[in-house]
Amino acid sequence: MQKKSFTTILYSTAGVLVMAVILVAFNVLTSAVHQRVDLTKEQAYTLSRGTRAILGKLDAPIKIRFYCTQSESASPESVLLKSYARTIDDLLGEYKQNAHGKLTVERYDPQPDSDAEDSARLDGIQAQDLSGGEKFYLGLAVSQGLDEKQSIPFLSPDRERQLEYDISRAITRVVTPEKPVVGVMSLLPVFGTPANPMMAQTGQQPQQPWAIIGELKNDFTVRRVEMEADKIDDDMKVLLVIHPRDISDRAQYAIDQFVMRGGKLAAFLDAQSLVESRGQNPMMGGMSGGGSSLDKLLKAWGLQFDATKVVADRNLKMEMGEEGDTAREKPVWLALTPEDINSNDVTTVDLDSIWMFSSGAFTGTAAPGLKETVLLKSTTDSQLVDGMMANYAGESILKDFKPSGVSYALAVRLTGKFKTAFPGGEPEDKKNPDAAKPEAKAAATKAGDSLQETKQDNTVVLVGDSDMIYDGFTLQQIQVLPGVNAMKQLNANLNFAQNVVEQLAGDENLIAVRSRAILNRPFTRVKKMEAEAEAEYLVKIKELEDSRDQGMTRLNELQEQKNQNQRFILSPEQQAEIENLRRKEAEINRELRKVNKDLRRDVVALQRRVEWANIAAVPLAVCAVGLGLAVYKRKRTSAT
Repeated sequence: MQKKSFTTILYSTAGVLVMAVILVAFNVLTSAVHQRVDLTKEQAYTLSRGTRAILGKLDAPIKIRFYCTQSESASPESVLLKSYARTIDDLLGEYKQNAHGKLTVERYDPQPDSDAEDSARLDGIQAQDLSGGEKFYLGLAVSQGLDEKQSIPFLSPDRERQLEYDISRAITRVVTPEKPVVGVMSLLPVFGTPANPMMAQTGQQPQQPWAIIGELKNDFTVRRVEMEADKIDDDMKVLLVIHPRDISDRAQYAIDQFVMRGGKLAAFLDAQSLVESRGQNPMMGGMSGGGSSLDKLLKAWGLQFDATKVVADRNLKMEMGEEGDTAREKPVWLALTPEDINSNDVTTVDLDSIWMFSSGAFTGTAAPGLKETVLLKSTTDSQLVDGMMANYAGESILKDFKPSGVSYALAVRLTGKFKTAFPGGEPEDKKNPDAAKPEAKAAATKAGDSLQETKQDNTVVLVGDSDMIYDGFTLQQIQVLPGVNAMKQLNANLNFAQNVVEQLAGDENLIAVRSRAILNRPFTRVKKMEAEAEAEYLVKIKELEDSRDQGMTRLNELQEQKNQNQRFILSPEQQAEIENLRRKEAEINRELRKVNKDLRRDVVALQRRVEWANIAAVPLAVCAVGLGLAVYKRKRTSAT
C-alpha cells in the first residue's frame, strides 16, 4: 500500500514538472509572436483593413516615438492613463507586426528634467497637469526621415474608439504630406463668427468653427467659397456645399462647370434647417429655417428634392427633451440603425448610428449614364409631411400617420458621366443690374465656351439634411479629468461626412478605420414592438375622437331642434346622448390602458430576457463544460 502511494506521488510530481517545463517552453517559443484574440463582434481591437492597406503600401521605414510617464504615483488619474497606455502599447505592437519591418516603435518615459522630456517637447507632446500637481505625458510622434513628422500631443482616453484612426491618419500624413484642397460653400456660419465689440456689449460670444471644419483641416487644405461665387478654383479637388438656401443660378452654374471639369461634389441640402433658427437653440426646436436645394443641377441629374417636405418615420423616431414626465416624440428626427445604412458601400460599411433631423428625400430616377447608390434610407413605415409644422406637431403626425410603404432615399451617390444643367451657357445674373448691359452680355460665357459633359466618370454625393453635421447634434462635452474636458461623439454623423469627403478626395483607406469609431446596438426588436403597439394605440385614440365628434354632432343637432327658450335646458335625449358618450369614453380608455400596459409588459420582458442572457450565458457555459468534463472523466474511470 505504501509502495502504491509512493508511486502515485512520484508520477504526480513528475507530471507537474513536465507540465511546468512545457509551459515555460511554450512561453519562450511564442514570446516573439505578437497576437491577440479579439472576441468582439465588430472586431474592435483588431486592425482594420484600411490600416493594413496603409501599412502594406509603406515604401520607406517610419518611426513612432511613444511617450508615457511611468511614475510611481497611484492617483486615480494616473492609474487611468497608465491603463490606457497599455492599450496603446498593445495597438502599436499590432502596427509593427503588420508593417513587416517598415515600422519601428521607440518608447520613452519623459521624467522631469530628462532627455526623454526634452525629446517630448521637441516632438510637440503636451504634458497634462493632474490634480496632485503631477505632469503626465501620453502622446506619440510619427516620423519618416528627417523632414516629415506628425504628432498627437495627447492621447485622450475619451478617444479610444478613434485611437486607431488617429494613429493611421498620422502615418498617412507623413507618407503623403501634400493635402488636397477642399472648398466649403455654406449659408451657415460653419467657419464660425469673429468677435466684435457690438457682440460683446450684448453679451453674445463669437461662434467657433464647426467641428467638421476642424476635422477636415486635419487632412485637407480647407478653403471658404462664397455663396455668390461664379467660378470654383481649378486646384480644388472636392467642393462641400452645406445648406445652399436661395443659391443663384450663376453659383449653380459654377458648381456645374466644376463637376464638368472633374471636380467632386458633396452637397448637404435640407428640407428644414434647424440650425438656421434665428438665434434659438436648435435642440429646443425653435423657429426652423427654410429648405435648400440645387434644383437646376438635380433636375439635370434626374432627381427631385422637395425642400418643403420632410420624412417622418414611425420606426426611427427619436424622443428628445422632457415635457413633464413625458418625452417628446419627434417622428421627423430619425435615428438610423444599421438596417437603414448601406452596409455594402465603403463610405458607410461600418457605420451603425446616424441621426438625421427634418431630412428631405430624393426621388426620381438617375439620368441616363448615371448610377445611383442609396447610402441612407428610411423604413417603409414612413411618410412625407409638411416641413414647416413637422417640428411642432409630433403627436399630430403620429396620430394621423399613414405609412406610404416607400423607403425614402435620404442620401445618395451618383456616379458616371454627367451632362451640364446649363446647355445654353452661363445664365444671366438677375441680381446684378449691370449684367443686362451689352458689354456684360458680351463678356458672359456662351454655350460654346462652357463644358457640356464630363470627360471621365465623376462622383456626386447628395444628403437630405445639413443639421446632421452641426456640433449640437453630433457632439457632447464631457469631463475626462478634473479641469480637462473633451468632446464625445453622440453618433457617427461626423464620421459619415468625413468618409464622404475622404472618398471623393481619393484616400479610401482611412474610411474603414474611422467608421469603426462609433458603435451603437439599438434594440431594433423593441423599437418595432413599440411602433406596432403605438399604431394600435393611435387607432384607439382615433376611435375615441370619432366617438367624441359624433356625440358632439348629435348634441348640436338636438340643441338646434329646441326653441330659443329651451337653449340652456338639457333635454332627455341630450342627457342620454351625454351618458352614452361617457360610457364609450370609459370603455375606450380602459382599452387604451390595456394596450399601453401590454406594450410596457412586452418591452420589459424582452429587456429582461436580454439582460439575463448577458448575465447567465458565460456562467452556464462554464457549468456545462465542467459537467461535461466530469461525466467524461467518470466514464473513463469506470471503464478502467
